[in-house]
Amino acid sequence: MEQFKEFIGLGIAGNFALHLEQAGESEDFKDLKVADENGPKGMFPFYLPGFDSQLGIYPLSNDTIILPRVEANVQPEPEVALICELQYDKGQVSAILPKEFAAYNDCSIRKEGAKKISEKKNWGEASKGLSDQRIAIDSFDEGGILDGWRIASFLRREDMLLRYGEDVEISGYSYFHQKLIDWMTNQLNTQEDTGPLEPIGEYLKACGYPSRAVISIGATRYSYMCEKTYLREDDEVAVVLYDSNLYKPNDILSRVYKRNLDAEGLSVLVQQVKRA
Repeated sequence: MEQFKEFIGLGIAGNFALHLEQAGESEDFKDLKVADENGPKGMFPFYLPGFDSQLGIYPLSNDTIILPRVEANVQPEPEVALICELQYDKGQVSAILPKEFAAYNDCSIRKEGAKKISEKKNWGEASKGLSDQRIAIDSFDEGGILDGWRIASFLRREDMLLRYGEDVEISGYSYFHQKLIDWMTNQLNTQEDTGPLEPIGEYLKACGYPSRAVISIGATRYSYMCEKTYLREDDEVAVVLYDSNLYKPNDILSRVYKRNLDAEGLSVLVQQVKRA
């Protein structure tokens, strides 16, 4: 999966109620001043093309997660990724235009004491996941294609298949539609280097104002059984976005179990977990 090497990679923290608490990350944001306590907390970089740092390593894979070389608790984060065009005016982001969406795994290290969110996000090649089944977005406004889609995720371990995250409507994100676009635009232009957050606008400038971005819009809540279940070698992770007009939650569970996922109305990401 090399086609996104020129795209900047960005994510959103805290855009689904209670996820930060489940991930043990709510304390990281306790002193952060935000305009809306119920909204997302900020944005973070996971890939900066051409950057001479850890974040300059291309992390996306459509079939593999490679665990860190050092022992660490690693968790999948099932998400929706937006493939976007970025437009600028006098060095400021003037428009974010979502063109496609796809299943995404914002796989993360549960690392106490990390100063920045990004320190948990990119530990090398194949530390993130993006489906190669991308769905065109007709409109990101209310009433568009995404309003009829849901997200589900699963962990296959030995002979068990577990629901990893809750099966929820994609439109259930705290911020979505134009409200999310407006919020992201403001964050890209104004977010400062404070607490766990970083100055995204400075990164955009340093990367030459990239015209395209992969933006993951927030992790869903974990199921009760998997809230503290971390990845092991030989696990298999599946994130499935599906058209709820075509499928019910149990249909997706059955298809994942049978590995019958080549069908319309799906964006599927299946990753094998390996050791470096």
